[in-house]
This record gives sequence, structure tokens and C-alpha cells, in this order.
Amino acid sequence: MSSRTTRTLIPLGIIVLAVIATVALIALKPEPEKKEVDVKAFLVDAKPIFYEDVEFLVYSQGSVQPKNKTTLSTQVSGRVIAINDAFNEGGFFEKGEVLVELESDDYQTDLLLAEAELARAQASLDEEIARGQVAEREWASVNSGARPQLGLRKPQLAREQANLKAASANLERAKRNFERTKIRAPYDGLVKSRTVDLGQFMTMGSQIGEVFSTGVAEVRLPLTDNDVSFLGDLRTEQPQVTVAADVAGKRHFWQGKLVRDESVLDEARRVIYGVVEITDPYNLKGETHSSALKFGRFVSATISGVTAENIAKLPRFVMRLDGTVLTVDEDRKLQINSVDVVRADEDFVYIGNGLPSNHQVVMSAVSTPYNGMPVRFIGEEANNEPAQPDEFTNIRGGLEQ
Repeated sequence: MSSRTTRTLIPLGIIVLAVIATVALIALKPEPEKKEVDVKAFLVDAKPIFYEDVEFLVYSQGSVQPKNKTTLSTQVSGRVIAINDAFNEGGFFEKGEVLVELESDDYQTDLLLAEAELARAQASLDEEIARGQVAEREWASVNSGARPQLGLRKPQLAREQANLKAASANLERAKRNFERTKIRAPYDGLVKSRTVDLGQFMTMGSQIGEVFSTGVAEVRLPLTDNDVSFLGDLRTEQPQVTVAADVAGKRHFWQGKLVRDESVLDEARRVIYGVVEITDPYNLKGETHSSALKFGRFVSATISGVTAENIAKLPRFVMRLDGTVLTVDEDRKLQINSVDVVRADEDFVYIGNGLPSNHQVVMSAVSTPYNGMPVRFIGEEANNEPAQPDEFTNIRGGLEQ
């Protein structure tokens, strides 16, 4: 055998021997110990179910407006001779307070003339009454027959009585015109705008400004059909309303009542407007001890609606897309429940029927649930197993030693 052949066979022999040794080692290796795999139940977070009486709340928002706003106008002509200091934009006034006064000399003269005309008419009537009495006595002394109306001056008496009524009416008109030279406030309020100044001549019907009543404020709230269904009958009860707004960085609250709805559906927005009344919004009487709720402010409103009995109030996220809710029964089995939803909003769902009171509602996500699925609760292992030392703590302690 040549040396070249020998060099070829030696490596092959080594490889064969290595393969044989490997096979032998594998054959002699002991079989691994078999252990049963412990498949744990699905881990969920669950909370008990509580049924209670729930007062439903309706939320809306709107702007504050005065219940009464009036454009003041003159009823007589004249030059402006006085203006109340409060009759400026933002000024407050009381009912009956004189805001603007017009020149009244001509109306004072008319009043005196009317008083004189009334006195003249009264004197004429008294004179005619006396003449009638004289005519009646003269007729009785001469004739015993029927007494004629003209002879007894009955028509003349009726004429003088009519003249007296006309003179009295003219006096009343003169008094009203004289009083109208003083333009008074129709209610407690504030001045929105003023369009008159001293020395200005005002004709009858000229506008002098716009005023708002401060006795009661109104807030128009848009309400959907669903909102209205939780408010009850507004004709028999007026729900309490809390309006809120941020003023100078602080949250302020005011109390009012939903007194009515406007009974006509808004065609553009498909809502109906409810009207909330708030007494003394500017706190001028000091009874509410709150800050002023100024007209034009945008506020949010919370309306106290009807109360429902035996309702489970749950977070909105527990409701699945198919309208079911997952619960865990007493045997730690998952159950899929079809429920009766009384109401749902952005945060909560209110369930009337469909949830057993002895179950717990699942608060965590379950990807593929099925009825009877075994589950376990979060926190059970932590309560049952002994605490293990932290690995990093052990390493750090060894280094310190």
C-alpha cells in the first residue's frame, strides 16, 4: 500500500470512530425525567357587583342670558336735563329709580290747564244741576201733567256730565305725560348700553338704552330625546340644576331649576331646548354667598334626572361590542351575560337586569372568552406564595461584604 493511500484512509478512520463514539454516548445517555406541565387558569381582574338606586344626571351647556331685557324709549318729547349716575354701561339700578329726566315745563303747564278745565267743567255741571232743580219746581207749580225732558234740562245735564268726564280724562293724560318726563327703571337690573346724553333733544319713541333684569338669569340648554327621557314631566316638577364655570382659575357653582322646555324641536340641530332659571345671578341680595354669574358667560350644567331602582353602575369599558358583560361565578368559571342596559354615557353603563348578584364582573380584557372558562384572580398568588429575595439586592449585598 502506498503512502498516499495511507494518508487518505487515516482521516476517514478517525471520522468513523468519532461517529461511532457519538452514537454510543447518545445511546447510553439516561432518559430525562418527565414532569407534568401545570397549565394555570386565565388571570383576570374582577370586582363584586352592587345593585343600588341611581339618580340619573343629564349634562349640557349653554350661555347665561337675562330673563328680561328691555330697550328703553321715550314716551314724550323733550330735552334731556338729568341722567342718573348709575345709567352707564354696567351700572346697577333698582326698580322705580329715575334713570333719565326730560325737560317738563311744557307738561307742567298742560297739567295746570287740565286742572283748570276740570274745575270749569265741574262748575258748569253744578250750575246745570241747579237749573234743572229750578225748572222742575216751576213745572210742578204750573202743570200737573207729564214732565218733558227738555223742559227739565235733562239733555243739558247729560252734556255737562260728558264735559266733566272729558276734562277729567285730559287731566289724567296731562299727569301721565308729566310723569313720563322721568324715565324710570322697570325692574332691578343693570345697564347694557346707553344712547342718550345731557342736552340731547328726544322725540317720542327715541331709544335711550338697553337694560337687563338682574332678578333672574336664564340658560338655554340643548337636550336630546335621550336626555329628555331621563328628566320626567317638567309640567309637574322642576329638576334641580347645578351650573359651573371657571372664573379666574377657580371652579364656581350656582344652583338653579329647569323650569320648562321650549316645546319645539330645533330643525337644524335636532334638539329641544330646556330653560334653567337662576335667581339673583349677580348676588346683589347676598343670599347665596357665591360670586356673580355674569350674563354672557358660558357654563356647563348638570341636571338631576329621574331615579331608577336596583341598577348596577359599571365602567363603560366592561361592555363588549356585542352588548354582553363577562362575569365570574362562584366556581371561578367565566360566564358571558346578555344584559339590559338602562343607560350608557361616556364613562359608565347602567345595567338593570342580566348580571347575577353573586357573580363578579371582569374588569380586564379577555381575548377569546367562552362559557365555563376557568379563571383565577389577580393577587391570589401574591397572597399565597412566600416573598422571594430580590436578585439585585443579593448581588449588591455580596459586593458590600
